[in-house]
Amino acid sequence: MSKQLSKILTPKMGLCFILLLIFSGTTAALGRVDVALAELVITAVLFVYYLVTVYRQSREAARFLDTLTRSMDEASRESTLNCPFPMVMFRPDSGEVLWSNDHFLKLLGGKDRIFDTQLSELLPGFDTRWLQEGKPFCPDEVRMQGRRYQVYGTLSHSDGEDDTYTIATTYWLDVTSLKNTEDLYRATRPVVGILQLDNYEELYKNQEDYIRASMLRDISQRLSTWAKKSNGFLTQMDRDKYLFFCEEQYLEDMKEEKFALLDAIREVRDPSGMSATLSMGLGVDGETPADLFKMAHDAVEMAQSRGGDQAVIKNNMNFEFYGGRSVETDRHNKVRSRFLADTLANLIAESSCVVAMGHRNPDMDAVGACVGIAAICRWKHIPCYILKPSVPNPADILYKRMADVEEYRNTFLDSQAILEKMGPRTLLVVADTSRPEQVIDRSVLNAATRVAVIDHHRKAATYIEGPALSCLEPYASSACEMVSEIISYLMRVTDLLPAEAEALLSGMMLDTKNFTMRTGVGTFEAAAMLRRAGGDTARVRSQLFQTRFNDAVAKYGLIQAARMYGRGVAIATSEQNVGRVIAAQAADELLTIDGVGSSFVLYTDGEQVYISGRSKDNTNCQLILEKMGGGGNANVAGAQVSGRTVAEVTAELTHCLDRYFQDETASPEG
Repeated sequence: MSKQLSKILTPKMGLCFILLLIFSGTTAALGRVDVALAELVITAVLFVYYLVTVYRQSREAARFLDTLTRSMDEASRESTLNCPFPMVMFRPDSGEVLWSNDHFLKLLGGKDRIFDTQLSELLPGFDTRWLQEGKPFCPDEVRMQGRRYQVYGTLSHSDGEDDTYTIATTYWLDVTSLKNTEDLYRATRPVVGILQLDNYEELYKNQEDYIRASMLRDISQRLSTWAKKSNGFLTQMDRDKYLFFCEEQYLEDMKEEKFALLDAIREVRDPSGMSATLSMGLGVDGETPADLFKMAHDAVEMAQSRGGDQAVIKNNMNFEFYGGRSVETDRHNKVRSRFLADTLANLIAESSCVVAMGHRNPDMDAVGACVGIAAICRWKHIPCYILKPSVPNPADILYKRMADVEEYRNTFLDSQAILEKMGPRTLLVVADTSRPEQVIDRSVLNAATRVAVIDHHRKAATYIEGPALSCLEPYASSACEMVSEIISYLMRVTDLLPAEAEALLSGMMLDTKNFTMRTGVGTFEAAAMLRRAGGDTARVRSQLFQTRFNDAVAKYGLIQAARMYGRGVAIATSEQNVGRVIAAQAADELLTIDGVGSSFVLYTDGEQVYISGRSKDNTNCQLILEKMGGGGNANVAGAQVSGRTVAEVTAELTHCLDRYFQDETASPEG
């Protein structure tokens, strides 16, 4: 340090003295020896003065640095010894405690000394890896002697006898009061809930007055009992709707008991045996009461769009789902269907053109529903274009069949052509999905200013927001059934082309497995209307549902490879890309085997693993596959997982199955 300081403080005078010597030599060479000697004497005197001055400055600088260093060391020692916070020094590699102040000893309960003690003995469970990771404080609070501490720390290096070793210094800040206040704030934050009876009309219509009063009294009593458990406030907003307030501290108990109110309400039955069901929407973590109420409203809408009989919690980030194990019941409402049909017709009439789009890897239900939308547009004399993916897909045969129809020769376009035709008055109709990440082309969705959604799947946590029309009916068999019903309110049967009727029939036949699953009154009414329009189920089956020999071999190979997992669950896996259609057919075929109540078929396609789930019993495929990022309905669901092998996804599926059945055991009514 002194050598470096000397270099800094020493003036660069060497060149000056050399020049003086050169001048003296030049003077002597010119014959002026006496002048040259005088110059040499003066140069020598200056050089001596220069050396003395430099020496004095160096000593003064060294004395100043020594004083400053001693002052800093003394200040450092004083600040360490008199630190008002608990402090402890230790070696992070061995955990050996080197030193602590009196405040830290008091924190430990008044110990006399802790030198040569292991930190793990004093603070069991205290993890110091955050110091090695370069973090300035411990990410978790530490509890000791009934107090709560936030720990800060630094690492420094010290020279030992043999080598340099690391010392960790930690400072313990008592944040008990702050954390307790924070916990109290979080525990007492308000929760707003909206509770709505799903099947009020079905329960009370055609019933005697005393029966209605008895059921209503029974439901009200169960609601009041449940609300009192959380010290909540419950009031009736409408004949089938209630407003609920409580504090957030009671929400965890509701989650742990899986919202037992759902089971309690389901025990109320009318004389015919129909159970009452309830949808609950809870808003939490809102900034204002208005925010909480809107969250609760969105949550109860989400619950009902997923079939009801469940609780949904919405916060600022996402949704949480509880219940929803029961299969959707047909709550068909012709008044609402007619209203939706009129609204869609008005939206189409106000549009410059209409674009229809299904989900990625579209099937006949998605394409058939888009064809139905095109039929309405043709009736309204509004141009309609259907987005066709550029890659092979399960509905290729239907695309080709419809493209041969004169009215549809210029209807099927790719994404680029669709985007060129879209304008500010374009209406985009999304069919057979309500999730933005599942549409054929996200850019088309983003370019649309007005969107209508028609879907028969349960609403997922991600959904298309702000649609001009949202028609979500989880009890419907298919999107084609929903579009067919809309058509029945708007058009005459003779206005529908036979090819259009058969396209809609193909979607219904696909999703109902030839009218054997998920059928309701509306399904057969829609099928009858399509039959009158010229649709022929035999022709649809022979032209659109023929299976190639290799596909049949692949399907039965999957069935042969299936294994029973338990609880009537059959799982089949393939390391080959068998295709979505073959996997779905194999899953359906497995359900025909005695003892199989639900089936899951997994196959790989490049970087993704696809899952097709089917169920014919009370097992809810949608709840199981939703945990893996999928969705669908109680009896038909699917998922796709990226970046993992079939074996890894199968292991995750079995884990989800175990959790599902554990929850089912805990809540048998669910």
